[in-house]
Amino acid sequence: MTAATDDRRSALNAAKLAALVAARWGAAERARHPFGAGAALTGEVDGTPTAWCLVDQRAERALGPALLWAERQGIDAVHLVVAGNAQVTGTSASPTAGTGSTTDLAAVAGPLARQAGHFVAPEPAVWWVSGTALAPATPAPIVAPTVDPVSPELVDLLHDAGLDVVVEGGIVRGELNGLEVARIATGTSTGGVPLDAPLLEVGVGRADRELTGMLHGNLPPVAQLDRVVEIVRAQRRAGAEPHPLNQLVPERWLRAVLGREPELVGLAAVRPAEGTHARQNLRERDIAVARGEDADGAPVVVAVAVGAHLDLVPLAADARAAVDPGARLVLAVPERDDLAGNRRLAGRLRDPAEFVTIPGDWRR
Repeated sequence: MTAATDDRRSALNAAKLAALVAARWGAAERARHPFGAGAALTGEVDGTPTAWCLVDQRAERALGPALLWAERQGIDAVHLVVAGNAQVTGTSASPTAGTGSTTDLAAVAGPLARQAGHFVAPEPAVWWVSGTALAPATPAPIVAPTVDPVSPELVDLLHDAGLDVVVEGGIVRGELNGLEVARIATGTSTGGVPLDAPLLEVGVGRADRELTGMLHGNLPPVAQLDRVVEIVRAQRRAGAEPHPLNQLVPERWLRAVLGREPELVGLAAVRPAEGTHARQNLRERDIAVARGEDADGAPVVVAVAVGAHLDLVPLAADARAAVDPGARLVLAVPERDDLAGNRRLAGRLRDPAEFVTIPGDWRR
């Protein structure tokens, strides 16, 4: 997309947002601002400084950026508007998600409304565009994925290979330092072939799993697994030269480190758990969720992030609601990624989260 196209899109979004806000809150003098590919307005509602942020792409990750942007404007009252080509990813909320239809926008806005409910007043408000008007979003329920029965023998293979066994999105996976190198497929294979029984698929990513199946499918599962583990272990280790295998999903690598050294976050135990936002691919930066216990056995949910994650706090609060709503929430980040804005957002949660920074090169 060209810069001219981006500018035209931003201008259209700004005009759309201004019309929607005027129709809902009445005509008034409001300042226009850029907000990614969307648009933003600032003004007052009954004397209260207010911000409206329209998002039409990657909406499911937009709440944190909107709250942080509004804070920089000195505004606490925030309205997030889901419009246009907003997409919902990682769910089956709609078979045509991303087309901008009424059903799609409501589906996108639902998880955001649930995330907004984790914050104290003034609680962010989430809206979706219904025709030429704004409709309030209904918080979507948290739905736990179902896990099909798998062979204990296949799970044992993952353990015997020294992998962490992680269940995510209803799939049992084997991870090496946070990188998935195998999974147990049920129902259908990665290539869409119907399965009569659970199948161990080996490889890093979809293409690698399919290629391994084609080239090495005649090998016993143990041999396939040993081959891939040896390749990944040589690269995904402390001190290795930069390589795609040690650049992918660093937050999950850090989660694996905390599983071996929970004392880094002041806990007695840390083990993988599943949040509410499904990872889309190995290149997408996300948060990694874990369940833990402190020295007294009290439950703790840990959200791990590497890099500047503006949506860390809403996603982490949502993950706690899915894993254990009554648990203490710890946000674990490397020291260089400790953002002051995220710390302030963590304090605005109904049940505030605490930050723990990981010093130095945590890979070592």
